[in-house]
Amino acid sequence: MYLAKFLDSLIKKNGFVLIDANKNKYNIGNPKKENPITLKLLDKKLHYKLLLHPDLHFGEAYTNGSLVIENGTLTDFLDLTMENLGRRGEINKFSKILNKVRGTYRFLTNFNLAEKSKKNVAHHYDISEKLYDLFLDKKRQYSCAYFKSENDTLEDAQNNKIDHIIKKLNLKSNQKVLDIGSGWGTLAIDIAQKTKCEVVGITLSENQLQYSRQKAKELNLENQVQFRLMDYRELNEKFDRIVSVGMLEHVGRKFYKTYFNTVSKLLNEDGVALIHTIGSVHPPRNPHPWVTKYIFPGGYTPSLSEVANPIEKSGLIISDMEVLRMHYSHTLRHWKERFFSKKTEVLQMFDEKFFRMWEFYLTGCEMAFKWGDQVVFQFQLSKKFTTAPSTRDYIYQK
Repeated sequence: MYLAKFLDSLIKKNGFVLIDANKNKYNIGNPKKENPITLKLLDKKLHYKLLLHPDLHFGEAYTNGSLVIENGTLTDFLDLTMENLGRRGEINKFSKILNKVRGTYRFLTNFNLAEKSKKNVAHHYDISEKLYDLFLDKKRQYSCAYFKSENDTLEDAQNNKIDHIIKKLNLKSNQKVLDIGSGWGTLAIDIAQKTKCEVVGITLSENQLQYSRQKAKELNLENQVQFRLMDYRELNEKFDRIVSVGMLEHVGRKFYKTYFNTVSKLLNEDGVALIHTIGSVHPPRNPHPWVTKYIFPGGYTPSLSEVANPIEKSGLIISDMEVLRMHYSHTLRHWKERFFSKKTEVLQMFDEKFFRMWEFYLTGCEMAFKWGDQVVFQFQLSKKFTTAPSTRDYIYQK
């Protein structure tokens, strides 16, 4: 069987048992003798689909139940396989060719203009308010946390992230702050409460807008924090500080120049911007086909080289940059465990297929940050060398 031979060539450490749709059994790598992890295929089409384009078809098969994992969990299986694959990118030439074809088509048709961007955001963020409450922290932060220790709780790590960003912004009282992609409003509200700054948060999600405004009202911050339903390209005012967490991933490769030119246009001459984004340690490559098809349409995590050039051409200076490794893997592990613990509640809102799709999403992303090419970049940007302090001491002072 070609699929078995192909998989066996990839797995050098540990292993699993493959049972094809004809009930033939194959040892892949060196599986445990007792109760080895077993991958069972229930559809003969998977014999060639997983060989030709595993990046797409594995997730689809797991979601629809035509692929089953026994004597272990999806986490166990992906942990084993992705440790063996490491940061190699596409795992065979067929997958590489298909990803390139799909990626080229997507690049040519990826017009993340205002209306398209709004639709893409709604696809993911406007699913259900109750869904996100099942697995996010109490403040509804849907971005990478900052773990000072692996033993930090999710709540502690998310608060660490907010504090870390606020310190990097080097905020002063009464400054005017813009939060691009403000989500459920947590960062904007915390900045307002902790620094007495005036904050404007913009989002394309109507659900998030309503939640943010209600939260600001409950905290009597309506005169200090303003939330708007608008695209960043529609703004035409100046800010002392600009922050954007988890939004650049939705901009699209064609619009990096527009995005950073807009940040530069909106930022005062003595201003500071902090851009927090998922990124890749690889050279530019095509987005993961399953994730873009089912989870984040229009999404793309950039390589460092893809954003450095438009930043330089915008007139902004990278005054500091930090690469957060493993932090998002820990964050996703917490989300996944909370999501699993609330399976009954999820199934009351959605069906088993939805649960399996989100299980694959959360687990696959966790492993991509653990074994793959994914990291988080934090860019501190300014227009002058002297705007931010010349050393990082101010970030770590209590």
